[in-house]
Amino acid sequence: MNLEPLENIFRINLKVKSHEKVLLFTDLIRGDETLSGYEKDRRKALRDIALRLKDIGNNFCKKIVYFEYPATGSHGIEPPKELWSLAFGKKIIDKLNDKGLFNKLILKKISKRELSEVKRVIRQHKADAVNAVIALSNFSTSHTNFRDLLTKCCGTRYASMPLFDPSMLDGAMKADWKEVHKRSEEIKKFLDRVKKIRIQTPNGTNITFKKGNRKVHVDSGILTRKGSFGNLPAGEVFLAPIENTAEGTLVVEWSPTRKLESPLIMSVKKGKVASIEGTEPYKEELEKKLNEREENKNIAELGIGTNDKASKPDNILESEKILGTVHIALGDNSSFGGKVRTPFHQDFIFFEPTVFGLNDKNEEIKILEKGILLI
Repeated sequence: MNLEPLENIFRINLKVKSHEKVLLFTDLIRGDETLSGYEKDRRKALRDIALRLKDIGNNFCKKIVYFEYPATGSHGIEPPKELWSLAFGKKIIDKLNDKGLFNKLILKKISKRELSEVKRVIRQHKADAVNAVIALSNFSTSHTNFRDLLTKCCGTRYASMPLFDPSMLDGAMKADWKEVHKRSEEIKKFLDRVKKIRIQTPNGTNITFKKGNRKVHVDSGILTRKGSFGNLPAGEVFLAPIENTAEGTLVVEWSPTRKLESPLIMSVKKGKVASIEGTEPYKEELEKKLNEREENKNIAELGIGTNDKASKPDNILESEKILGTVHIALGDNSSFGGKVRTPFHQDFIFFEPTVFGLNDKNEEIKILEKGILLI
């Protein structure tokens, strides 16, 4: 196992200080999960890496808090109460329970007024929260109230590593993070100036949406500022398209963990997936998830990959970071500038994209041409 990238999580990515408290967690395979041999091995390796990180962390920080819990089964589902207590402090969670707010947070059924009260309570006791988080759970906690409140109310630095694969230690995790950051910032500057975006790919994807004044985010692996949040491996520039504006077709050739036997064609109307065509078995699984909530059909995110060391196409954590790709996500976008809150967020990767941006003067300018950056 290449330990240098693991050490760099503390030394470079999060720049952990000796007096800080760090929370490290992972999730465990549940008895009702049906997994291939490869997936079982990868999931078991997550725990091995987490335990190795725990040992390394003892050399960098005052206290490292380690926690394991049964996998939630889907990205975007809130983690268990015990983890909330370890992250925020028991006092905060007890107060939220007393006010009848905690269960609403977990279920993502909380009103704006109630969420304001949650934030008030957390800010009042934010000194109890951990300084940094390494989220090595298979199922992502990125688009959760848990992550959002930690980073925005407590200033916690948060490295999210869902679907992590040991091979990344010899690939995408070996990136020069300063160069990734520089490249990402250049793309952000361009996207900041456009109001509408159009994407085409050789396999038939053709979709447009309004970006308006939505904030463009950079996930470059440098998580040293208070409240920083991003993936590891990192390397993307992303934004939340304006709801109800996406129109077109998405031709999906990859699930989050494998190449599909045949493409799935998603028809997008008024910002949501209206239908899915195709015979690939993954279609049934995806349709079931989208039909759980109308919000799950939302076109939630556009991202552009900026990591030149990323190459693995069958793991969405790495594939969405591949330089010159784009990814489009469905579901929740409430934590990065959107208005849709739902316990689901799923990205899909698209190769060789041509991406156009329309500026205030209605001039259409290419950002990418068949996967090649033009800026």
